[in-house]
Amino acid sequence: MLNCNRSSLNDKISQFSAFGATKNGGVTRLTLSDEDIAARDFIIDFCQSKDLITRVDDLGNIYATLKGTDGSKAILSGSHCDSVINGGNYDGILGVISAMETIDTLLANHVQLAHDFTLVVWTNEEGVRFPPAMMSSGIITGEFTKETMFKVEDREGITFGEALAESSFQGEFENRLVPNDAKAYLELHIEQGPILEANQNDIGIVEGVVGMVNYDFIVRGQADHAGTTPMRYRQDALVTAAKLLLQLHEAFSGLADDLVFTFGEISAHPNLHTVIPDYVKFSLDARHKDAEVIQQVVDIINHLPQTINQCQIEAIENWARNTVYFNPSLVNAVSDVTKDLNYSNQRLYSGAGHDAQYISKIVPTTMIFVPSKDGHSHCEIEYTSLEQCAKGIDVLLNTVILIDKIAD
Repeated sequence: MLNCNRSSLNDKISQFSAFGATKNGGVTRLTLSDEDIAARDFIIDFCQSKDLITRVDDLGNIYATLKGTDGSKAILSGSHCDSVINGGNYDGILGVISAMETIDTLLANHVQLAHDFTLVVWTNEEGVRFPPAMMSSGIITGEFTKETMFKVEDREGITFGEALAESSFQGEFENRLVPNDAKAYLELHIEQGPILEANQNDIGIVEGVVGMVNYDFIVRGQADHAGTTPMRYRQDALVTAAKLLLQLHEAFSGLADDLVFTFGEISAHPNLHTVIPDYVKFSLDARHKDAEVIQQVVDIINHLPQTINQCQIEAIENWARNTVYFNPSLVNAVSDVTKDLNYSNQRLYSGAGHDAQYISKIVPTTMIFVPSKDGHSHCEIEYTSLEQCAKGIDVLLNTVILIDKIAD
């Protein structure tokens, strides 16, 4: 079994942490910003220094290949280098670093794979500057159309297409990932939750990404004067929305213990202290790996009354996704390597979305998780220790070597 170089890994983490560094130790590295371009330039410099065959597609995705001995299908690994606002130093970029470290370790130990090994950097995974998340992997796999996505604007009115054209990272359509040329895709990522740390496990063997539903709830009442309307005459949309939210919270809490749900957005109209609110909208994000549980959530929503406290209630499904199950052979390969390395581990599903879930539609795919301290992510205190990162890379590296030995 090979091990990555901890010192080299630490250097890369430190170097990428400088691109978009915030005063509190995190990063803000939005898609195709100057900070993102600087990180991408650093990756290109690395690829050139290792004599990798590097190409960029029409979406800005980077592919850098260490050639194998027999020109077989490529084993791909990577992630993204964009971040959320005031994000951490590990989300996404650790997956890129892990592929870079895999290349470094293979070269340092004079290990030649039969298959090509390709580092991949996906464009606009977070979707903060240009929604939606996982944009470029979604275009490649048919979830989104290029025409629509290139028209998406940021807060300054700049479209994704314009930002890409102004960067040095708009390549050719012909450079896109070709599914028939890929043997496997492996993505190392921080867990972004507390489970591995709580169970004192080094490695998460990821079996898939949970399914979810996203709803908006709209409550319509009547706007009236806050000082002259007695309480018994009011049709207060905000009070009714609060009661509805708590009713839903109690109902969902009675379902599966591992169901997670969030009421993350709320707005009230006219949002004035002298006017009784006549319109409130709030959102629901509910996630679980079992379709039956998600259906129970939907059934509860479908059986809501149409009126509460003389206010009209409407539930609108914005979108839903089914649970994604990763390739069982690759999941088992990760498991075998983890056990051989004697790293503590457990199997789990990802509650967060990743490029891997889209890529799994066209290429055999799996993921590897490493712990997140206190479960924190998408914030400046996001942290995974050097040794935890290194153990994840050891698993990735040796899984690549194992897969390389398996006939196409």
